[in-house]
Amino acid sequence: MNKIRFTFIDLFAGIGGFHTAMHSVGGTCVFASEWDKYARISYEENYKTISPNLFADNYRYFNCDITKQEPSEIPVFDVCCGGFPCQPFSIAGLRRGFEDTRGTLFFNIANIIKQKIEAGTPPKVLFLENVKGLKSHMKGETLKVILSTLEELGYAYNYDVLNAKYFGVPQNRERLFIVAWYKKLIPAETFRFPYGIAPDGNSIYKKSKDIGDKCIKTKVSDVFEPETTMDSYYTISDRMWEGHQKRKERNRANGKGFGYSLFNKDSVYSSTISARYWKDGSEILIDQSDKGLNPRRLTPVEAGRLQGYRIIGNGWEYPECENNQNYNPNNLEFKIVVSRKEAYHQFGNSVAIPVIKRIAKEIVEQLLNTQHYGTN
Repeated sequence: MNKIRFTFIDLFAGIGGFHTAMHSVGGTCVFASEWDKYARISYEENYKTISPNLFADNYRYFNCDITKQEPSEIPVFDVCCGGFPCQPFSIAGLRRGFEDTRGTLFFNIANIIKQKIEAGTPPKVLFLENVKGLKSHMKGETLKVILSTLEELGYAYNYDVLNAKYFGVPQNRERLFIVAWYKKLIPAETFRFPYGIAPDGNSIYKKSKDIGDKCIKTKVSDVFEPETTMDSYYTISDRMWEGHQKRKERNRANGKGFGYSLFNKDSVYSSTISARYWKDGSEILIDQSDKGLNPRRLTPVEAGRLQGYRIIGNGWEYPECENNQNYNPNNLEFKIVVSRKEAYHQFGNSVAIPVIKRIAKEIVEQLLNTQHYGTN
């Protein structure tokens, strides 16, 4: 069966996690938006070859401020992707729909969709990502407004929380995903989320307590650069290590769980990497006690690999990892072109590529393959 070709837009694009994933299943990006200047540098460097149209004509289709974008000037597209920021809605309790989203960044997504529908070119699928906490944000009212807005616009939807550690990357990272489809074009009754990837590459559609036993096996060392190339910069200082330990002890005494997290090469997965990782690396420290050293931070290359990006760097500590599902040459290579601090910040804010890729694959197979009038 020929690969379905479709177009997509990449809103709140960051460094392009959605772009990489959608490209891998036949998508062509016709518009992207990202306001952070350093993320824009990374995005252009990594996608200018496969999507030169975005950056032509004075960046006509690489928007910087989505709040100032005229929706009618965005090319027609099939799929809208967006890891939108979660903002409080001023809920008047009247409609819980489109009108209640005004003044938020989600409104910009909804407004683009509305304009395309009114122009007779409704997007077929919406693929949205957010933090797990969106489910409980404002006691569930925020999510209720978002879902009501999708219904008002004519979309059916499904949503769920998925964890990256079940998709072949060694990171415990939970995120909420919403997949919606335009009911007049796509007759699907539901969308089945994949909850993990089995060793044979198939999706796992059933949530179970033992799902971790059924998924691709991972170790934190899957992302390691060779030990022989490790810069002493990444080993934290005595002062910082002492501070981490004292803070953890203080928090423990106060009944808080905050503090550093220590992992070794055999740890099955790490904790969630965040945008603040550049500050002190506390959420993911690598044990070096066998060498008589303080723990070390991940390198920026390792931080990127933890999100599933194929980054060559200095190579791999364990060469077989170079050819796993995330890093083999069938994946787009990602180049780091910003400072160490910005690289950490960008990877901490990114989506986990293997999760997005797998959902993208399911969108193509379950939704775009079923539309009434065939494919583009």
